[in-house]
Amino acid sequence: MKKNLLLFAFIITMSGLKAQVKERYTLFHAVPKEKLREMETDRPDVTESPITTDAGHLQVETDLYRLERTNGETSFKTTQLFNQANLKLGLTRSTAIQLVVQSYTKEKVLTDGAPERDHGFGDLTLRIKQNLIGNDKGNFAISLLPYIKFPTASGREENSYEGGMIVPMSLKLGGKWKLGMQIELDRLQNEEAEGYHTQLLESLTASHPIFKKLDAVAETHYTFDIQSHHWNNFLNAALQLEIMKDVKIDGGLNYGIQHDAMRSYFFGLSFRL
Repeated sequence: MKKNLLLFAFIITMSGLKAQVKERYTLFHAVPKEKLREMETDRPDVTESPITTDAGHLQVETDLYRLERTNGETSFKTTQLFNQANLKLGLTRSTAIQLVVQSYTKEKVLTDGAPERDHGFGDLTLRIKQNLIGNDKGNFAISLLPYIKFPTASGREENSYEGGMIVPMSLKLGGKWKLGMQIELDRLQNEEAEGYHTQLLESLTASHPIFKKLDAVAETHYTFDIQSHHWNNFLNAALQLEIMKDVKIDGGLNYGIQHDAMRSYFFGLSFRL
């Protein structure tokens, strides 16, 4: 009798362990709060994080305000973006869908004639992040992040679809140092002419805590227009502060070195539900 009870207990225990191993978290079976990964954000640097949002949870990352300035050959463009939000929803343990919403934009272009102004709702970008390695453990992580931009901006008659593929990577080093790398290939609309061009982007970023809740980020990246063989190089810097659990604020700049490279300044917010 005693042996039968022990055998029964063993079978029940193994069945429970098997059920735990087979447990799958999805959009409709969310990861419990006590099992959530540490919140990773795709901001404030250009380099995206390869870590996905946990299944069944919503993460919001937004430029509360961003100012962009670009010198063209015969023009100077200033763009202000208010609440450019990345809405991220975990679908599975390693897959998340993202919707980037430009809530409100103001654009001014100065040329030889009168300035051209535009304002209103911006574009929508749909992205899907699929982690390949290192989502839950390990020092190295990599993911695929394809995207497509829908030309929903009001007042832009020549606005067109754009898309591309982003491959972000991260590497944890000793002493709380973290490196991020990214390779990106984009198919973009030409600025002043009809048609498209292909652009390559590569980035390298390093981050380290200054204090317990404050991280400093230094980054460099470049873009290369394959058709025109034109390079733009950037030096970027940002600070990100965790003000409470699953809530972070940040601010920084992306500084284009060449005369025609865009320079932007931003302040942002990230939180997870």
